[in-house]
Amino acid sequence: MTARLSWKQRLNRHWRLHATAFAFTSFGVGAVVLGFTWFPLLRLVSWSEPQLRRRARLTLHHAFRLFVGLMRHTGLVSYELHGRERLLAPVPPGGRLIIANHPSLIDVVLLVSFLPEVDCIVKKALWRNPFLRWPVVWAGYIPNDEGEALVANCARVLKAGRALLVFPEGTRSRPGQPLEMRRGAAQVALAAGCEILPVSIICQPSTLTKAEKWWNIPPRRAHWKITVEPSFRASEVIPANLPPALAARRLSRYFQDFFTARIGAPAAQNLQLPP
Repeated sequence: MTARLSWKQRLNRHWRLHATAFAFTSFGVGAVVLGFTWFPLLRLVSWSEPQLRRRARLTLHHAFRLFVGLMRHTGLVSYELHGRERLLAPVPPGGRLIIANHPSLIDVVLLVSFLPEVDCIVKKALWRNPFLRWPVVWAGYIPNDEGEALVANCARVLKAGRALLVFPEGTRSRPGQPLEMRRGAAQVALAAGCEILPVSIICQPSTLTKAEKWWNIPPRRAHWKITVEPSFRASEVIPANLPPALAARRLSRYFQDFFTARIGAPAAQNLQLPP
């Protein structure tokens, strides 16, 4: 039987429900305002594509910081960030692939709020959104095309010496279920030969998963523990001279095992890999 909430708990939950509605409404209104005012102005006063890209990303970085600050100061969320110096270290030659597990809707918002300059893979549907199309285009974000085009675009960004944020799961994690990594992130890492910087994310209690709407308020304020782990390269964790398909599969499995161990997710069962 579910325990009854005290009047203080009910009041707190009621407050967080309305504060969440206010926060997400503010996010949507802010996107519309920036999309029709600030970003067109940036386009007019930026004399080169790299300059426009830097300014657009810095705008999104500060907008996300403001949104995270709003949620934090209204008591909706809290977070702790460990290893910030690794996340903000200069990008090495050959680029940096930042990979993270994806327990919640706002993981990308949190990470971009820490990173003033980073490339992202975003849903191709945003290119059809009249409010968000130009911000993501001018920021130089990469649409999540399928197959070789996506891998080639990501590898190009990394070889240019930039940082790229990727969620290897491709979508949000399922609470209580084993992590499932797609091979795209591994294929990108292998194609670029870049540094890989893993970021493990734990969100307790679970909230804003793929199965939850914004109004499904958790019993208490959600807390994110974000840990930037030491970096590595693919050549350090899988054998050399493997066929490309097998190398991608082995590296993807390494990502899965790595994050499973870091966040305490259930281990996948009966997953067979070729020798």
